[in-house]
Amino acid sequence: MQNIKALIKPEMKEFETFFKEAVRTKVPLLDIIMNYIIRRKGKQMRPMFVFLTAKMLGNISESTFTAAALIELLHTATLVHDDVVDEADKRRGFFSVNALWKSKIAVLTGDYLLSRGLILSVEKEEYSLLEVVSVAMKEMAEGELLQIEKARKLDITEETYFEIIYKKTATLIESCTAAGAKSVKASDEDVNNMKLFGRYAGIAFQIKDDLFDYQKTNITGKPTGNDIKEKKMTLPLIYALQNAENSEKRKILKIIRKYNSNAEKVKDIIDFVKMKGGLEYSEKKMNEFKNKAIDIIQNYPDSEAKQALISLVNYIVVRRK
Repeated sequence: MQNIKALIKPEMKEFETFFKEAVRTKVPLLDIIMNYIIRRKGKQMRPMFVFLTAKMLGNISESTFTAAALIELLHTATLVHDDVVDEADKRRGFFSVNALWKSKIAVLTGDYLLSRGLILSVEKEEYSLLEVVSVAMKEMAEGELLQIEKARKLDITEETYFEIIYKKTATLIESCTAAGAKSVKASDEDVNNMKLFGRYAGIAFQIKDDLFDYQKTNITGKPTGNDIKEKKMTLPLIYALQNAENSEKRKILKIIRKYNSNAEKVKDIIDFVKMKGGLEYSEKKMNEFKNKAIDIIQNYPDSEAKQALISLVNYIVVRRK
């Protein structure tokens, strides 16, 4: 990740200042919260997708910084809102805005971030970038609601799973690569290519996240099983259920419905998924989407930015958190 960032180090440093200015406010409480959020930023993978795409297709401009800021404002707003919906106390190992300032302030903070994105795009007259980000906002909300609906019914198919993760996750990375391309006045063909590239990379990213639930270890050295506890049907479990006898299937669904907070029962489901090959199948699908993403940009001229994008997609499927 450090090698990938090195290529756009000056741009990422300048982006930090640009983003701080974008969220500056005269309201003392809100300013404290904004500073808290900025100091605890994650890997900044999404702005990296914006800058690397722009660099591969042209010259990074002010429009590129606006694109990256719009994406980051949307992404941060959704994280703040998600923590309210999930009643989460931690985010990236730190206390969430929801935990420190409670839900009312957290919701309003998310609203502020979204409104700053709208204002920034209008101020800069970046209406095509606003359209890209607005579509992503709509898709993400639909994806979350579709997942909640399916968690109640537990009737999710593999096809619906891919629809959910496209809307929930891939659409945002798709908007990064599309906005990066638009910011350097790329052709419609290139914009569409980069949208597809971002979509496939985003789907691979979410499958990797879903695999963590079965593989990732905490202090006790055990998988977390958080998705099972929240009744989220992800690809490893869906595949395992598809390849189970009806009696097994009924037993597993009963555990998810009634005993999803029981640690021993959750472990039984994790063992069931592993036994049925759910992890291997999911890894196979993840790598298929990773390869589809890389195939799209292989035809572009060789450059450091192109190689960094390929490395970033490869990083997505081997990361450990």
